[in-house]
Amino acid sequence: MEAIKPKSLEEVLEYKSKYKGDAKIIAGGTDLIIKIRKGEENPKALIDISSLNELKGIRETLEYIEIGPATTFTEICECILLNKNLKGLKDAARSVGSPQIRNRGTVGGNICNASPAADTVPPLLALDSILVIEGKGKKREINLKDFFKDKGIGELEGDEILTKIKFKNPLKNQGLGFYKLGLRKALAISRLSFAVFLEIDEMNRIEIVRIASGAIGKFPMRELEIEEYLTGRIINENTIEEAETLLERVIFERLKGRQTARFKSIAAKGVFKKALLNALYLCKGVNDFEKN
Repeated sequence: MEAIKPKSLEEVLEYKSKYKGDAKIIAGGTDLIIKIRKGEENPKALIDISSLNELKGIRETLEYIEIGPATTFTEICECILLNKNLKGLKDAARSVGSPQIRNRGTVGGNICNASPAADTVPPLLALDSILVIEGKGKKREINLKDFFKDKGIGELEGDEILTKIKFKNPLKNQGLGFYKLGLRKALAISRLSFAVFLEIDEMNRIEIVRIASGAIGKFPMRELEIEEYLTGRIINENTIEEAETLLERVIFERLKGRQTARFKSIAAKGVFKKALLNALYLCKGVNDFEKN
């Protein structure tokens, strides 16, 4: 196995073109190294992008916030651009593994591994994120919700890499909430998680809602039926209860035949409600609804 440390994105794309599917991108390596040790992956080359500044960092443009794929979870947690209305993304990054894993693991790896339990993917889905994907001599954009094809399989050709994640900067009356249920408090892999993006008017009517779930399907996904139900409704206890009931039915049907179907369909209601309330209170300018 050849270890390669390119000095530029252009060089990365040259190597990807040369090796195609026989080369793997490595940044944090928190998942890939384990797979190699288990014999699940055996690439001819490892292309290390961990020190490429053009693939790292979080930037604000006129309309978008852009995140480099080699940005670590710790960098997301510490980024002041993600304060206030985007707290749900920081909460998701903060819920990943241990401090050591957060210091090494990257958001790009979280996406490209296409794991059902990827913590930062539901918030990025709820933000309607766009992925910028590049290969030698080509560049394209794809909506994150269209990226996942199956468990562990994403929309990347052998000569392509993810070079940017971007989403629109939220307005004052918009907010992103997140909540995760794990098996234990420390180092918890998601048993299930929800992210909710809300826009409400002065009457608490839902103008925009995007809901994404993790660990209750083959990959993280948008919950379109619940979004459709909530759009245009006044948010109150009755609305939330009816949305929870609908969600329970949708999740149970999706997982029908699995031993976890009943547990996850019931547990999903509480996790969804907490993510929704987190988003609602951010829309109202309250950072920690549990204390108010």
